[in-house]
Amino acid sequence: MMIEKDSMHSNLDSFLNCTTPIIPSQFLPKTEMRKLNKLWHPWERENVEYFRLSDLWKSYDEWSAYGAGVPIRLKDGETLVQYYVPYLSAIQIFTSTPSPIFIRDDMEIGDGETRDSYSESYSDESESDKLSRWDGCSSEDGGYEQECLRQLNERLGYLYCQYFEKSTPYGRVPFMDKISELGRRYPGLMSLKSVDLSPASWMAVAWYPIYHIPMGRTVKELSTCFLTYHTLSSSFQDMDHDDDMANIEWMKKRKEGESVTLPAFGLATYKMQGNLWASGRGGRDQGRLGSLWSVADSWLKQLRVKHHDFSFFTGIQRG
Repeated sequence: MMIEKDSMHSNLDSFLNCTTPIIPSQFLPKTEMRKLNKLWHPWERENVEYFRLSDLWKSYDEWSAYGAGVPIRLKDGETLVQYYVPYLSAIQIFTSTPSPIFIRDDMEIGDGETRDSYSESYSDESESDKLSRWDGCSSEDGGYEQECLRQLNERLGYLYCQYFEKSTPYGRVPFMDKISELGRRYPGLMSLKSVDLSPASWMAVAWYPIYHIPMGRTVKELSTCFLTYHTLSSSFQDMDHDDDMANIEWMKKRKEGESVTLPAFGLATYKMQGNLWASGRGGRDQGRLGSLWSVADSWLKQLRVKHHDFSFFTGIQRG
């Protein structure tokens, strides 16, 4: 699926626009609204809009097979369409009830994926370790520890599913194939709704360039790879976006009750050369890139997650 564009603002706008999933949505019945977790949905709203995870994955189907086309304006004024193919880089889903599924890092799913230091994450900790990490509670506190743990699970939810990709780009399974693979172990990936998910639920998608049309030109700046971060919970759907995102076309066209969008809240880049991506909006896109990177970094630190792709992208940039 490619989002139609009536106009193009900056190249960064174009990429974010064309890689933002648009997902069919529905309104939650009034009887179901009363059952929502008040910590995750504290606002009194007349309607609660939600989407199904299965519909989210469908929005990546065509991109996974053919790539997402992104119109790019070059320095000489010429415009071409660069195609990027998505791969699931990471996902964590937290729900309101503990899962009977044995939770562990799914690094062993797929060829050549073994556990290493990057797979030491949230699910490998004991409950008391989680507790002390988030609330400063000591395991010696007894009943107080259990109360803190209850509050922690109410706030963050229970980890249902997580996956962190560590293969090289050429060794990765296509996005839709990876989702199908994970769905066999975690059926909730096909049945859960966004209102079922904790605000701590998120995913990251790695985008790699594959070809551009018209072909025949070699543009070094088009070798840039991107890592986009998206929240999955309905808790964030009513949040306002910053002014820089206000004119993006999908925000104008979205109709309440028909679709929701999952714009990237964070971003990291790899092999970024020149100023093709940073010179837009009178140079302000340079600051936007830094801001989006900082938000992604803060998110991972808040959840104490070691995200392999983010570490790799960051290591390359800062190394």
